[in-house]
Amino acid sequence: MSEPKPIIHAQGLTRRFGDFTAVDRLDLRVRPGTIFAFLGANGSGKSTTIRMLIGLLTPTEGAIEVDGIDVIRHPRRVRDHIGYMGQKVSLYQGLTLKENVEFYAGLYAIPSSELDARWGPLRERLSLGDAEGELPDNLPAGVRQRAGLALSTLHQPRVLFLDEPTAGVDVHNRALFWELIQDEADAGVTVFVTTHFLEEADYCDWVCFIDEGKLIADATPEDLRREHAGGYRVRIEAPDAAKAERLRGAVADLPLGREASESGLTLIAPALDRDLLERLAAAAEAVPGATLHVEQPQMTDIFRRVLARRTRGDTSAAAAPRAGAPGAPGVPA
Repeated sequence: MSEPKPIIHAQGLTRRFGDFTAVDRLDLRVRPGTIFAFLGANGSGKSTTIRMLIGLLTPTEGAIEVDGIDVIRHPRRVRDHIGYMGQKVSLYQGLTLKENVEFYAGLYAIPSSELDARWGPLRERLSLGDAEGELPDNLPAGVRQRAGLALSTLHQPRVLFLDEPTAGVDVHNRALFWELIQDEADAGVTVFVTTHFLEEADYCDWVCFIDEGKLIADATPEDLRREHAGGYRVRIEAPDAAKAERLRGAVADLPLGREASESGLTLIAPALDRDLLERLAAAAEAVPGATLHVEQPQMTDIFRRVLARRTRGDTSAAAAPRAGAPGAPGVPA
């Protein structure tokens, strides 16, 4: 079965400001209906890239297609197909939230007869009912972010661009916001999100790392862990040496890397699936007092390893298309 045509496709995307190259020959392919994370430190080129993708900034070189539209040739046309939420939520200060909604509805040519049908579910899902009569300056940061998401999806776009959507938001509201992003993806919307919170990559289907304007990694979170961190470390321990030996015997046939210890052992698994987890849990349950602990490599550590590889000049594996990715060998782009 062939891969679907990318809904976002950029080739050789470059942007220079005088002698400074902010984005350097990026190639991006985003599958429809996925959450695509574009990660990097502040100043790495994330926001410049997203501004080019949505038609707000003309590239110095390269080509961009979003939902079948040439963004460079038709920047205004693409805006009917996308939603955008920037780092600073665009709420007009002199208008209440509800008046902002009505204003945005006018910009998107949403008939007044349809507005209630669209705004009502958004207001309910994003818990914005109590904020409708408030001016933006009076809204807490988390509420402003939810309001920004509501306005960016009011016209029901096929592609949603979110630039640092959780910046300045507390941990609770960050988690809530990602639940809302997942709801959009579940409804078939493609979400392209930039963030410098690298741990947020685990909410996403696909991850790109950018550094100094260059793409340095492009893969699923699982593939990044497999390539740059050796996968997961599963520590199983028993209360005494005899039980530790029983534990080691129970998992001896598993084709995994292992590090033995007096209290048990640590297994190194490239990936975790249901069958493997059930085997490990059964082995631990069969030995009274045994414990099982899974250590997941943090995306921050993976990013550091990717950067270290780039510093050594070994970037071929980091940025090469993975198996199953559009543009990978044997997979139509």
